[in-house]
Amino acid sequence: MILEKEIHFILALDALKNVNRRNFNLDNLRRENTAEHSWQIVVFAQILLPYAKDKSQIDLLRVIKMLSIHDVVEIEAGDTFIFDQSAMNGKYERELRAAKNTFGILDEPLRSDFLKLWIEFEAEETPDAIFACAVDRIMPFVLNVYGSALSWTEASVKKEQVENIVGKAVKRASAEMGEAFDILLKKAIDEGKLKT
Repeated sequence: MILEKEIHFILALDALKNVNRRNFNLDNLRRENTAEHSWQIVVFAQILLPYAKDKSQIDLLRVIKMLSIHDVVEIEAGDTFIFDQSAMNGKYERELRAAKNTFGILDEPLRSDFLKLWIEFEAEETPDAIFACAVDRIMPFVLNVYGSALSWTEASVKKEQVENIVGKAVKRASAEMGEAFDILLKKAIDEGKLKT
């Protein structure tokens, strides 16, 4: 059948709606799922592009592609909480296997195109990947700052962890986003949402 593999792949992605992340939705009624996160960061990237440090070197379509597929691995590997150091051990290897399996549903060249974009995102070396990673990291941060920070408080996340994992990624991508990060970090600390 024409488009059989493409349809099989897009149906496989439906499982992202069932992958619960550690982060809560803004209303704190439930944890967000990976599909919701992916949609939100795709939109946020479009909004934040004017503030990117190397915006003239950034291909927004490539960034959107990266952001839309980088968490596909969570179907098989699950969501790894970025502040859980023990869970982070072996994360890349687990997710690379999952990426090869999931993207393997597709024929070439799409299979390799998606895998290369996923690897580029994880390496965080190109302007596109640096910006995409910053958007991916700042979105849960914003939700915690403006929500009740349940994912932080239940895991006893500390200011230093947020600065090292989120702040550094955001500041690599943009001075303005870095400034906003610092202001929001202070807000979270002042409101007792983050341990110092």
